[in-house]
Amino acid sequence: MQDLNPPPRPDHDAPGWERATLEKLAFAALNEQRAARRWKVALRLVWLGLFAALLWLFYRDIAPSSAPSTPHTALIEVRGEIASDSEASAQSIIASLRSAFEDAGSQAVVLLINSPGGSPVQAGIVNDEIHRLKALHDKPVYAVVEETCASAAYYIAAAADNIYVDKASLVGSIGVLMDGFGFTGLMDKVGVERRLMTAGENKGFLDPFSPQTEAQRTHAQAMLDDIHRQFIEVVRKGRGDRLQETPETFSGLVWTGQRAVAMGLADDLASLEQVARDVVKAEEIVDYTQRENVAQRLARRFGAGVGESAMRLMRDWGVTLR
Repeated sequence: MQDLNPPPRPDHDAPGWERATLEKLAFAALNEQRAARRWKVALRLVWLGLFAALLWLFYRDIAPSSAPSTPHTALIEVRGEIASDSEASAQSIIASLRSAFEDAGSQAVVLLINSPGGSPVQAGIVNDEIHRLKALHDKPVYAVVEETCASAAYYIAAAADNIYVDKASLVGSIGVLMDGFGFTGLMDKVGVERRLMTAGENKGFLDPFSPQTEAQRTHAQAMLDDIHRQFIEVVRKGRGDRLQETPETFSGLVWTGQRAVAMGLADDLASLEQVARDVVKAEEIVDYTQRENVAQRLARRFGAGVGESAMRLMRDWGVTLR
């Protein structure tokens, strides 16, 4: 018997099923593109927000305060290695010094030092600027030593009117050094040949894989002696008649704070709070130290990569600098 109600035919047998399938695929692809575009826009907004937050963190401490300043002791910390790429760089310390001197409320500037030393160039720049600012603003500068004030750190401290230490502080190291390694003997043992080409017979005299001649060693020693003499002149100028010179004073040795006072390298035993209260006569201490914030640390860590990403983001958003 013939079935008068046959089952419906599958969709793929319907006329135009190819078009319907293509339309579904096209709409699905379009929806996927829209979703991807939304995620891309959202991601860009997140990066733009992050970039704006970094800029805010970078500049929030720079805006000057309009509030009147009350009498206080201005504090500037000198911590860690003194170098151009550290927080204790000449640029950072000088920026702090200028802010402290220019504030009408600061009665004196105190350098709180805890540093083993570093670059004589950076220290010399700071020393010169301290003398200039003292003469310009007629304000005293005092150095207060915590654990260590050695080498380039003492170079800076020598510009202060008085130096205060703890009895167990380490003070001095008035000397200069240049260190390195020589591997010529080791290379001979392992059969390695150094191939160094230079224009100028002394261009590679500090190369650790090349032998050093006596003339080159003499030249290097002469440079160290020149810098050492500059250091000695700065200490003599800063300490004046208080300095009790002995053959060991400028030999590079360090002494305890108590011994440094006896030698005239320091003036007395005192802490920061004691100096603010008893010497400056302004117990309130205001910190002027220029410190790296989050944005600056990120910028220094990632370097040009952060700037390049930011510029790419701005370019993607159609932002240009003209």
